[in-house]
Amino acid sequence: MNLRATWAIYKFEMARTFRTLLQSVVSPVLSTSLYFVVFGAAIGSRIDEVEGVSYGAFIVPGLIMLSVVVQSVSNAAFGIYFPKFIGTIYELLSAPASFLEITAGYVLAAATKSLAIGIIILVTAFFFVDLTILHPFWMLTFLVLTCFSFSLLGFIVGIWARNFEQLQLVPLLLVTPLIFLGGAFYSVSMLPPVWQTITLFNPVVYLVSGFRWSFFGMADVAIGWSVLAILGFTGLCIAIIGVIFRTGWRIRA
Repeated sequence: MNLRATWAIYKFEMARTFRTLLQSVVSPVLSTSLYFVVFGAAIGSRIDEVEGVSYGAFIVPGLIMLSVVVQSVSNAAFGIYFPKFIGTIYELLSAPASFLEITAGYVLAAATKSLAIGIIILVTAFFFVDLTILHPFWMLTFLVLTCFSFSLLGFIVGIWARNFEQLQLVPLLLVTPLIFLGGAFYSVSMLPPVWQTITLFNPVVYLVSGFRWSFFGMADVAIGWSVLAILGFTGLCIAIIGVIFRTGWRIRA
C-alpha cells in the first residue's frame, strides 16, 4: 500500500483547513453554542426532563451528531470536488495510488476535521449543562465511526456533484432534515405510535440513539442495531466508491 500518497493527500487537506480555520472550526462551534442557548435555555426551561435526563443535557448528543455529520459530508465533498473542478483529479488518477489510498487520504482528513469539531463541541457543552458520559469508550467509537462513514458519503457526493449548487444540495436538503427528524432534539418514544414506526426507517435514528446511549444509558433502539446500522452504512459507501473508481463515473468524463 502506498502510504506516502495517502499521507500527502491527508497533509494537503489538513493544511487547507488551517488556512480557513475560522470557517472550518469556529463557525460550526459558534452555531452549536447558539443551539444550546435557544434549545437549552428557551425550550429547556419549559421541558424539565426527558426520561430522567435534563433537556439541556439530553440534546447534547443530538447537537454533536448534527455538527459532525454535516461537517463530515461537507468537508469530504469539497475535498474531492475541488480537484475535479480545477482538473488536478487526473494527476491523482495517473499517480501510483489505488482508489483505496486516494479515498483514505481525503476521507481521513475530513473525518479528522469533523472529529475535532465534535470534541470541541463536547467540551463546550460542559460549560452549558451538567453532563456525564456513562460509556466513554462507546461514545468515542460511535463518534469516530460516524465521522468516517459520513465522510465516505461526502466523498461520493463530491464525485457526483457537477457544480457548487449540487455540492450543497445533499447536506442541506437531505442530511440536515434527516438529523432533525432522527431524534436529535427529542426522544422517539415521545411521538405517536404511527410516527414511531415511520421514524425507524430513518437511518440517522440509529446513530443518534446509539450515541445518546453512550452518554445516558438509554436508547430508542437496541444498541446492537445502532452498531449494525453504522457498520452497514460504512460498508455500502466503500462498495459504491469502489464501483465509481472502477467505472470512472463522473471522474474521467
